[in-house]
Amino acid sequence: MLQQIEGSRAIAETVARCRPEVVCAYPISPQTHIIEAIGAMVKDGRLTPCEFINVESEFAAMSVSIGASAAGARAYTATASQGLLFMIEAVYNAAGLGLPIVMTLANRAIGAPINIWNDHSDAMAVRDAGWIQLFAETNQESADLHVQAFRLAEELSVPVMVCMDGFILTHAVEGVDLMDQELVDRFLPPYEPRQVLDPDDPVSIGAMVGPEAFEEVRYLAHLRQLDALELIPTVAAEFAALTGRASGGLVHPYRLEDAETVVIAMGSVLGTIKDAVDARRDPGERVGVLGITSFRPFPIAAVAEALRGARRVVVIEKSFSLGMGGVLATDVAMSAPWLGQRLVTVVAGLGGRPITRRGIEDVIERARRDDLAPLTFLDLDEGVIARERARMSASRRSGPFAENVLRDLGSATEARR
Repeated sequence: MLQQIEGSRAIAETVARCRPEVVCAYPISPQTHIIEAIGAMVKDGRLTPCEFINVESEFAAMSVSIGASAAGARAYTATASQGLLFMIEAVYNAAGLGLPIVMTLANRAIGAPINIWNDHSDAMAVRDAGWIQLFAETNQESADLHVQAFRLAEELSVPVMVCMDGFILTHAVEGVDLMDQELVDRFLPPYEPRQVLDPDDPVSIGAMVGPEAFEEVRYLAHLRQLDALELIPTVAAEFAALTGRASGGLVHPYRLEDAETVVIAMGSVLGTIKDAVDARRDPGERVGVLGITSFRPFPIAAVAEALRGARRVVVIEKSFSLGMGGVLATDVAMSAPWLGQRLVTVVAGLGGRPITRRGIEDVIERARRDDLAPLTFLDLDEGVIARERARMSASRRSGPFAENVLRDLGSATEARR
C-alpha cells in the first residue's frame, strides 16, 4: 500500500512484516527512529512474537544478535557511524560464524571531528568483514532490500547489511509502497537455520582454529560471497515478479546503451546524477550512469560488461582511503583493467556536504574534456587548505586543524558581512 511515510518508519514497518523474533539495538542518529518504531510495535503487541532487548551499547546489540541467531531466532539490529565501529569485533564474529543477521546501517560520517551527517565511511570501514552490503538509492528500494536481505541471509547463512543514507533517506518523507503481510510471507519463508544451538544435538560454534585450517575457513567464507553473486539477481528477479518493482540486484544501469562517459556511484546521490545525465543527454552528449547496489560481494563481471563500450569512467564516492584514494574506484578499476578507459575518482559529499546537479554536470563536462585529475575533490575550498598548511609550516604547535579550519571559515563569514 502506497503511503507518505518517513524512510525510517518505512524500514521499521517492513522489518516488522519480516517477522523478526529478536530485535536489539542501541540508539544512535540517524538510526534511532527505526528502532523506536520497532520497539513501539513490540510494546503494543503489533509485532509478536518478538523480544525487543534494550542493551547498553552497540557492541552488546551485535553480541545479543549473535546469541539470538545462534539459538535459532530471526535476528535484526540497526546502527550508524561510531556505533558500527563500537560493535566491529562482533560484526566480524557474526560473519565468521555464518549467522544470518540483518542489520540496517544508516550511513553517517565517522569522526573525529564529530559529524552526524551522511557519507559512506562507516560502511567502508567494515567492507572486509564478510557481510553482504547492499546500498539503496531510494526509500522504496531501502524497504524492498530489507525483505530481500532476510531471504539472502537465510538461504546463504551470511549476515546482510542494508545501507541507506542517513538523514537523506532515513528522515525523508516520501511515497513508499509497503508490502502487506501476506505478500511478505509469500516471498520470505519461515526461518529454518542452517546451524543452531540445540541441547539435543550439541555442537560448538566459534571454536579456535589454528594455522592448519584458518585459510580454508576464510576461503569458504569467500566462496559464500561468490554464491551471493549468483543468488542476489535471482532473489531480485523473484521479488520483481511478485511486486512489479525492480529493486535490488547487483547493478542498475541507466542510459548506458551508447554512453562514452559512464558515471558510477552508490546510494541516494544516484538520483541527482541521473538528473544531471538527463540534462547532458538533451544536447546529445553520450553519458550514462551505473548504480552499484551490491558493494559486497562486488559484481566484477556485471561492472565490466556495463563499461565495455565506455571511453571514460567517473566514480563519484562519499568516502576515500586516506593516503590512497577512492575505495569504490579501486574496485571498479579491478573489474575491467583490460578495457583501457580513463578512470577518475571524484570524492564528494563528505560529512554531508551537498552534492548538486550543477556540480555533477560540471564534473561530467570536465571529464568529457579529460580535465579531471585522477583524484578530484568536489567543491574543495583550496584557500582553507592553503591557510592551514601555511600555519602548520610556520609553527610546530599550530593547533588542531579542525578547529583552525572552523575559525578561518568563521572569520571569512564575518568579513563578507
